[in-house]
Amino acid sequence: MSSSARLRAHLLAARLAGVVATSRENSLRSYRLFAARDPRVLLGIVPEGSWGQRDVLALMARRCGVGADPRHTSGPDVIDPERTLAALDAFADRVGEAARRGVPVLFGTGHPQRLLGFYATLADALSAAGCEVLTPAQGRCVDILTRFGLRTHRLDYVRGVALVREPAGGRPGREPGAHSHSPLPVRVALEAAAEAGGPLPELVVGDHGWVCGAGQLGFEAIGLADTDDPALFVGEAEGRVSVAVPVDDAVRSAHYRPLARYVLNRACLSQ
Repeated sequence: MSSSARLRAHLLAARLAGVVATSRENSLRSYRLFAARDPRVLLGIVPEGSWGQRDVLALMARRCGVGADPRHTSGPDVIDPERTLAALDAFADRVGEAARRGVPVLFGTGHPQRLLGFYATLADALSAAGCEVLTPAQGRCVDILTRFGLRTHRLDYVRGVALVREPAGGRPGREPGAHSHSPLPVRVALEAAAEAGGPLPELVVGDHGWVCGAGQLGFEAIGLADTDDPALFVGEAEGRVSVAVPVDDAVRSAHYRPLARYVLNRACLSQ
């Protein structure tokens, strides 16, 4: 059984692809809000094209494999595992190229409870390969608009991966960090790196606002995205995101370990 076949089976078994937990209602709501240019779902991308709700749905059907019929409005959503595998291959190729060139890399996640381990594994491997894993603006405060209003968060790094957390800190026994869609943390990090005289990242790896915010500013950015995160796929279609990998971004953190191993194997970075 090939490594891609094994990973395909894992994607389906863990519901990272195939029938996923993200609901069709949430996905369609995000497409509607994206079409209305709602900043909560733009994630820092400023679309160049005219993206109506049906345009976004058609794009997501092509890039993720969600149902293209707008009359399908309820139930679980679907990700085509073949599209996930193809995007992971492209993702791994970018990681491998960064390692070969030894370029500075910035990692950041808005899903620390789920995806921190995935990114940290890649950060460890790139650091061992000679890449500088950047940690600019550590401890800097960032005001982020949440559903509870404006909240001050602190930018922090865990194993080389940026995240934000509220000043009270994480709950005992859980990975630290707050769930966030905001592009403000990556803007703060990049501004701090520039003010310090560099280096600036030649690759940004992450999700949500970390990818979209960096890509909008002209940095090469790659990351993972769920069916209700159309901004990364629009950014990819318009050339500001290099790779968007369709995958459920909210399953158990352990389920992403085989993805990290697959990426490192393809990038020739296995330890």
